[in-house]
Amino acid sequence: MPKLTRRLTNVVIHVDDDHSEPVTPASVPSHPSFGHVLEEEVVSNWKKHIKPEKNDVESIKDDIVHHTITTLCRGVYNVDAWAMYQATAHSVRDRLLEDWNTTQEALHRDNPKRCYYLSMEFLIGRALDNALNSLHTKENYKESVKDLGFSLEDLLSQEKDAALGNGGLGRLAACYMDSAATQDYPTWGYGLRYQYGIFKQIIKDGYQTEMPDYWLNFNNPWEFPRTDIRYEVRFGGYVATKVNEKGQSRMSWEGGDRVQAMAYDVPIPGFNTKACGNIRLWASKPLNTFDFDSFNAGDYDRSVSEQNNAQNLTSVLYPNDNHLVGKELRLKQEYFFVCASLQDIVHRFKRAKRPWKDFPEKVAIQMNDTHPTLAVPELQRILVDLEGLDWDDAWEIVTHTFGFTNHTVLPEALECWSVPMMEKILPRHMQIIYDINLFFLQKVEQMYFGDRELLKRVSIIEEGSPQQVRMAYLAVVGSHKVNGVAALHSDLIKKQLFSDFIKYYGPEKFINITNGITPRRWLYQANPGLRDLITKTLGGSEEWVTRLDLLTGLKKWADNSEFREQWAQVKLENKKRLAHYIKKHLNISVDPHALFDIQVKRIHEYKRQFMNILSVIHRYNQLKKMSSQDLQDAVPRVVIFGGKAAPGYYIAKLVIKLINSVAVVVNQDADIQDKLKVVFIPDYNVSRAELIIPASDISQHISTAGTEASGTSNMKFVLNGGLILGTVDGANIEIAEQIVPWSYDG
Repeated sequence: MPKLTRRLTNVVIHVDDDHSEPVTPASVPSHPSFGHVLEEEVVSNWKKHIKPEKNDVESIKDDIVHHTITTLCRGVYNVDAWAMYQATAHSVRDRLLEDWNTTQEALHRDNPKRCYYLSMEFLIGRALDNALNSLHTKENYKESVKDLGFSLEDLLSQEKDAALGNGGLGRLAACYMDSAATQDYPTWGYGLRYQYGIFKQIIKDGYQTEMPDYWLNFNNPWEFPRTDIRYEVRFGGYVATKVNEKGQSRMSWEGGDRVQAMAYDVPIPGFNTKACGNIRLWASKPLNTFDFDSFNAGDYDRSVSEQNNAQNLTSVLYPNDNHLVGKELRLKQEYFFVCASLQDIVHRFKRAKRPWKDFPEKVAIQMNDTHPTLAVPELQRILVDLEGLDWDDAWEIVTHTFGFTNHTVLPEALECWSVPMMEKILPRHMQIIYDINLFFLQKVEQMYFGDRELLKRVSIIEEGSPQQVRMAYLAVVGSHKVNGVAALHSDLIKKQLFSDFIKYYGPEKFINITNGITPRRWLYQANPGLRDLITKTLGGSEEWVTRLDLLTGLKKWADNSEFREQWAQVKLENKKRLAHYIKKHLNISVDPHALFDIQVKRIHEYKRQFMNILSVIHRYNQLKKMSSQDLQDAVPRVVIFGGKAAPGYYIAKLVIKLINSVAVVVNQDADIQDKLKVVFIPDYNVSRAELIIPASDISQHISTAGTEASGTSNMKFVLNGGLILGTVDGANIEIAEQIVPWSYDG
């Protein structure tokens, strides 16, 4: 993927394709090349009035006060911490937009090949601190808000986490967006703008209770509504045959229900660069907001039913699919997201007036797990039904455009949709999937004639009652590359999950790309004490923030007593910070000098929090048997858990209850002299992870071997100077190989 080679230094007027009014692919040819083309003289006049924001303390204070008065309509006597956060965030956003506009202009001018990352989740976390660090304005902002009567730390705590994901999948996507912007790669993310996140976790009597996460109740200064960027999305209906303007007989999807997808853009700043990435999120809107006829007839519920039904589509992240209605809503979410994204991508490509054969040369689309797989038949539908391409030519384009990242080795975890439901909601796509499968199986049969069992095993359609569409198989067939997310995982999917596909495609289609994390979030921002120590030790340069290989320069300091003391002091301060949080929010006193043993991640049987809490019970029983003298010699330990269980996951929720019940017994037992404490931190999210991870002495990554695809929390803990206790699984293996020379032979 080429990087942007030229960047402007000033903000420019929006004339590029990403800001003009989008239209449906079929009507693009009649649309002008740009949204609004200005004469050079007029553009020059515009640029005269574009003034870069100043970053000195006084200018920052002026901007904050300006936004307090004009944006928030507040006066000096009614400014609280929340209002000051909003005003500060808007002033930072102004500075961020300079880089954002510069990047969009460079993309329009250079027209490089772009990468589009399709993900149902983006676990972004808080944006203000990240933006301040990326823009290198944090110290001046700290002084500015202090002069205005506030502390920056208090303002940072006012921001709610963007609830657009629930675990490693979404956090990985957010890390990729940060790294792509930092490395100047022209990459956009596409996802859904959920009104409510997965849920807010409340612990009541030891049990997990789910509450709505109203993260959008207040103004979100980090998103930009694009009221002019809307695309139509269809569900249901029927398929008819029509003759297009070229005289070709084509399938046409007609009727059904239609909604609009409206864009919201979230800028993603790069570090030490003028590049600024973007995540475009789609919110569902009705075509008609109000039915006057129903209203006048006295049917008030029906008058707004279309609006309510449309908005429900993007209300909740991953609705409970334990029932049919939930399954249908989940399928609609997935199609809504890829349909709008592909219309946007196709629209942008067509503005350059390139032939369709060039599409894979200008567009790369990466599917983050199976959730975006409907993009494969959707692009085929656009090319064949709307653009009039022959099936084979269209399929050649499709298979050279998509890449697929697989995130599981568990066959039962692979996403499937019932054929009857697909035929009901996406009738044309079901036809296309049948044809994709037919042509694929015919080619396999030519190579392995007579092997009916092989055809059955690789078929996208799984026989049963009802038949199922195997989305992972569709993604494999529709992509030019399939990657696992750790060396072991990639090896397992080749040997087990997709072994039959290797017989046909060969091994070169299946590659490994081990997951990663952004050090800007997980060390530079989360652990400023360690960040400053590393920078000072490496000679004062922050080059290591974008080149982690430079951390090898710390090796020669490993035996330096002064460095070791400073390192230990940083760890102690981080533990004190976490201990303060635990006392304040959970009213549990923990000793920061104790060993902090941490396991924070989604609660699941294969991640084995159950085994961990059983070991805690064993440790407690051993302490109870000790004499007073032996107790005095015992190393005090604080065992910390965090994570959410899926609302319908009964066993996982029982594990949470067990952890909290054990905590009640252990924490109240004076006989063990505080040698063991158990803490469950509710509502684990990115912001809490930034607090917990730097405080770890030991972190546990003990998934059943062969079940964790990669794991990225292990990387975060190691990067923050903690030991990890892990099974030979996922990326644990590669971490171990970097730390201690050894090899895993399987």
